Amino acid sequence: MSNLSTPIANPEKTVSKPARLLSLDALRGFDMFWIMSGERVIHAVAKATGWPVFVWMSGQLHHTVWNGITFYDMIFPLFLFIAGVSMPYSMGSKAGKHGVAQPYLLPTAAKKEVYVSMIRRALILLFLGMVVNGLFKFNGYENTRFASVLGRIGLAWFFAGIIYLHFGTRGQIVWFAFLLLGYWAAMEWIPVPGYGAGVLTMNGSLESYIDRLLLPGRLHDKVHDPEGVLSTIPAIGTAMLGIFTGQFLKYDNAKWPMWKKGMGVFAAGVVLIGLGLLWNVGFPINKRLWSSSFVLFVGGWSCVFLSVFYLIIDVAGWRKWAFPFVFIGVNSIVIYLASEGMVDFQHTANYFFGGIISHLSQNWQPVWSAISVVFIQLTLLYILYRNKIFLKI
Repeated sequence: MSNLSTPIANPEKTVSKPARLLSLDALRGFDMFWIMSGERVIHAVAKATGWPVFVWMSGQLHHTVWNGITFYDMIFPLFLFIAGVSMPYSMGSKAGKHGVAQPYLLPTAAKKEVYVSMIRRALILLFLGMVVNGLFKFNGYENTRFASVLGRIGLAWFFAGIIYLHFGTRGQIVWFAFLLLGYWAAMEWIPVPGYGAGVLTMNGSLESYIDRLLLPGRLHDKVHDPEGVLSTIPAIGTAMLGIFTGQFLKYDNAKWPMWKKGMGVFAAGVVLIGLGLLWNVGFPINKRLWSSSFVLFVGGWSCVFLSVFYLIIDVAGWRKWAFPFVFIGVNSIVIYLASEGMVDFQHTANYFFGGIISHLSQNWQPVWSAISVVFIQLTLLYILYRNKIFLKI
């Protein structure tokens, strides 16, 4: 998590990137808003009004059953992409302290310090992921789910960081291509007992077979886990797309002013979306398999989202509108953990607003109930922000 006490440079007076991106915090908050309670508001409004635009939005806030894509399928990889974008800034500062241009040039002793920090963060995320899965409500080993969203973030971020720490840009690109092509080749050519090769179903895919073979405890879907072992490999590619983007935005050159960088990221996003759609013909876009086409397609949209936030907030300087997203973004892990069952926000909202809401139109009560939860969550995050309390992992 970033510290908001660092001032933002005036984009009109500098060519290089400021020390940190306010747009990145805002985009992270925008991403997390839909998970914490934004989706509930949209679902409730769609049901209360039946208006086509809200019905469509409500449909986009559900996961696709298998092949295909919705906005909701993009939330998780967008968060991992953002974690990747942050890496060149955090590791770049360490490189600067040792007088080298890139992290892969760090001396061995300094790299060991980075390793310790990265391993610590990955282990914490793995543990917190299991907590979200109900670790403290232990109901037997066979009913414990070990794979998790936070665990995947921790592992994918860690291995992407290892690549970034040891290779220059060319080496990183080679690794990125190897991960996506290697995963595609394995899924297409390695046969699964009882199904054969290239069967991309929940039961018959190589990814699902590896989950059943290697993952202990309970799988999310009994025969498959969307945060399974093999599909973590292409997820590393999602984090690496973020690393590429972060390096580009951090690049200091008079030929690349900030507005031009923003447009460059947008253009790269459009290209990636196109490549993802092309690969979708042979390797379907599938969030549960984290297919290589999914990595490119969602990575493209992640670039588009970031470029829009970057151009509006960091380049044009229009920042006030994004303030609520910023204080969500700087404590995203806190609100994620709280929203995943660790805090009963609905109970608190009912305590303060339940009486008033009960006197409103019955059809609209679920809408106001959902909005009251948003209010309570934002109030908590604002208090943490004002008191400079940030959970850093």
